[in-house]
Order: sequence, then structure tokens, then C-alpha cells
Amino acid sequence: MLDQEILSFANTAGQLYYHPAGHVRLAWGPGRVSLDVVQAYYEKVLAVLLTTGARKILSDHGQRAPLLPAAQQWLVQNWIPRAMAQARTRHCGIVEGADPVHRLSTESVVTAAPKEFAFKRFSSVAAAETWLASVTP
Repeated sequence: MLDQEILSFANTAGQLYYHPAGHVRLAWGPGRVSLDVVQAYYEKVLAVLLTTGARKILSDHGQRAPLLPAAQQWLVQNWIPRAMAQARTRHCGIVEGADPVHRLSTESVVTAAPKEFAFKRFSSVAAAETWLASVTP
């Protein structure tokens, strides 16, 4: 289903795609990125959610390096609550990254996020898309 996606944004964090099935896909690039780059990326994610009406997220971690602790904190305390309030986003499918340390930083975000925000982990984009299609936004 990746052939139906529309590239909406790209920066050093990665590419952001809108999928007409009702989700956005974050295709993270490799390498450590600064807090301001992560914030710019996620602000664009929120903008695409709002302009398209999509309410679900597929975060494809691939070779992504662990997020800085400040970025993890910002996501949990600032961005996720805003995405929930403004875009009514409640579901995020995560395609696991290759780096075990990355998985720990992901776990930090998942466990600290609001309980009403559902995360589920997958080994492939196809499995994450199937789950996202099955949940009611």
C-alpha cells in the first residue's frame, strides 16, 4: 500500500507521508537528530493530521537512532497531548528499529505517554497498516 502514499515533508529526521487510508507514516532516517529537528518534524506531522483528517500514525523506526531524552520528554508532555486534543489522534503503530538501545528509548515514550494513546509494535509496515486499518479512530 506504500504506492498510494503522498510525500508531505522531509528533513534530516526523515520523510513524512500521508496515506489516503487515514494515517500518516513517519519514515525515520538514520542518525541522531537534535531536539529542534525532531520538533519541526512532529509539528509537520500534526499539521498533516489536521489538514487531511487522518487520525492514526505509523512510525517506521528502521535505522533510527534513539531520541534524545529532551525529545522524549517533549513528545510525552507536549506533542502527544496536543495531537490527541487537536487531531483526535489515539493510535500509533510502531515498526521496530534495529538498534536495541533505540527500543529502550521507544519504551520510555510508550510507558510515559497518556494511557488513552494506544501504541502497538510490529516487525513490518504491512502488519502495522493492517492493525491501523482495524482500529476505529
